[in-house]
Amino acid sequence: MQLLDPSGQRVARPELDRWLADVDGEGGARVLAGLYEDMVVIRRIDMEATALQRQGELALWPPLLGQEAAQIGSGRALRQDDFVFSSYRENGVAYCRGVNLNEILRVWRGNASSGWDPFEINMATPQIIIGAQTLHSVGYAMGIQFDGADSVALAYFGDGATSEGDVSESMVFAASYQAPVLFFCQNNHWAISEPVTLQTHITLAERAGGFGIPHVRVDGNDVLAVLAATREALDRARQGGGPSFIEAVTYRMGPHTTADDPTRYRDANELEDWAAKDPILRLEKHLESRGLLTQELRERVAAKSDEVAGVVRNGVITMPEPEAMDVFKHVYATPNSWLSRQEDHYRRYLAQFEHHGASAAGHVSGGQH
Repeated sequence: MQLLDPSGQRVARPELDRWLADVDGEGGARVLAGLYEDMVVIRRIDMEATALQRQGELALWPPLLGQEAAQIGSGRALRQDDFVFSSYRENGVAYCRGVNLNEILRVWRGNASSGWDPFEINMATPQIIIGAQTLHSVGYAMGIQFDGADSVALAYFGDGATSEGDVSESMVFAASYQAPVLFFCQNNHWAISEPVTLQTHITLAERAGGFGIPHVRVDGNDVLAVLAATREALDRARQGGGPSFIEAVTYRMGPHTTADDPTRYRDANELEDWAAKDPILRLEKHLESRGLLTQELRERVAAKSDEVAGVVRNGVITMPEPEAMDVFKHVYATPNSWLSRQEDHYRRYLAQFEHHGASAAGHVSGGQH
C-alpha cells in the first residue's frame, strides 16, 4: 500500500487517505514540513553516531539509514500515553517520543546499562535480545485492558525477529486476549547477513493472518502510507478491536551495526536500486511538486540538523564516566536486602584500595577501560 510513489507523486488510496485529514487539510503544509524535518534530523543523528563510533567515541552503533519514513511515520501517529517497546534500531522513534539526545548514545558508549527512564517518555529502553520486546508489549497491553484505558502498546522489530519463537508466542497471546497491541515489523530485507527471502516464502504480514490478526503491508519508505496505516491500527486497538500487524517494507542501506560489513553479502546493484527509493528524497520530491520546499524550509531544517548534531557530539565527548557504585543503580525498582548486601561487600572491597592513593571509583573506572 502506497500513497507517495518513488517520484514523489501522490497515489490515491481511499482506505488510507481518510486517515490523513491533517495532511490534506488547511494545515497540511505544516504537517508535511514537520515530517520532512524529523526524517532529515534523525538521519543526521544516525550519521553523527556512526562517525563517533568510527572515531572511537562509541563502542557500537546500529544505523537506521533508509528506515526514516517507517520510524517517523509510525512514531508521529502515537499518543503520549501509548507505550513503545523497541529493538536497538528505533532511535528515530525515541526522538519522536522526546528522549534526551544524550541518553540515546549513553548505552552505546558503555557508560550505562540502560539509556533512559522508560516512564519519562513511555518507551522501554532498547531490547538487544531479538524479538523479546514483543512479549513485553503484549503483557503491557493486557495490563492496559485490566486498567480499562484506551492506550496502545506498540512493538517494533525487524524481519529477522519474525523467525524467533517469542514473536509467534506473543501473537498467540495477543490474538487470544484481543490485546490492544500493534506489531510493527520493519522489513529491511536483511537480518544481519540473511535475506528475508530465505526466512519466508510468503509476506511477513501474511504470517499474522495465521493467528487471526488483521494485517497490512505498506511501503515503508513512504512516510504518509506508514502514518495512515499506523493511525488506522491504533484506532482499531482503542476501539476494542484487538491487535494489528504492519509490515513496513523498507531497506537497510547501511550495515547491520558498525561491526558489520554488508559488502560481503549484499549486491551493490541492490543498494543502488533502493537508494532510488530513498524516503527523504521521495518526500522532497513531493514537497517540490507542491511548491512547499522553500529556501526558508531548507535553511530551517539544515540549522536544526546542525544543532542536533552538535548536541549529540558534545554530549558524547563530555559524558562523565560512571562511578564504581553506579553498577547497583536501577537493578530493581525497590531496594532489597539481597542487593544491599552485595553493595556493602563491594564497597568494603573497594575500600581496600584507598590507602594506595587512588579512590575506589578511579581504580575501578580505570580497570573498566
